[in-house]
Amino acid sequence: MTRTLGRGFYERDPADVARGLLGKTLVRKLGSERLEGVIVETEAYYGEEDPASRAFKGLKSYNEVMWGEPGRLFIYNVHRYWMLNFVAHEPGGVGGVLIRALEPTLGVEAMLAHRPVEKLTELTGGPGKLSVALAVDRGLNGLKATDENCPVHVLQGGSEPEVASSHRVGVTQDLPEKLRFYVKGSRFVSR
Repeated sequence: MTRTLGRGFYERDPADVARGLLGKTLVRKLGSERLEGVIVETEAYYGEEDPASRAFKGLKSYNEVMWGEPGRLFIYNVHRYWMLNFVAHEPGGVGGVLIRALEPTLGVEAMLAHRPVEKLTELTGGPGKLSVALAVDRGLNGLKATDENCPVHVLQGGSEPEVASSHRVGVTQDLPEKLRFYVKGSRFVSR
């Protein structure tokens, strides 16, 4: 049986975690339904030194999870869509990883019921689309994704895909490093 990623996986530099999540299976439990997809696109975010990060303006009630235990879920809203993130940072640090896109593999009919589309490649290709398809909401914020009973978690194992990188999407002020990572050649990466 495949196990859930533990805290040690997330207790690293956010860019390393973002790259490491590619090719792994994300699980979303909704009652008796189980939805799954292979992570194909991520973005890394840091603390107060990162102008694109939710942590940039310091510790606030809406972002305090980013300062907490690595492996917890961090959910916030952008343009009426919930963003699915995992807290990821080295000890004493601040950071997270945004899940930008998945390749759906299980529970596709349920995902389509949440977000009807004609092409499967459009179902979860972008962080807002992904969150609608997986029924992500603020109620998940702060949950411990390192617990296999958490409604959202990531499984160990998976493929080791060829990874490409670019600057983060929709960011007006960015760090010089390329912090968006994606599976090269995947049809499910956001456009």
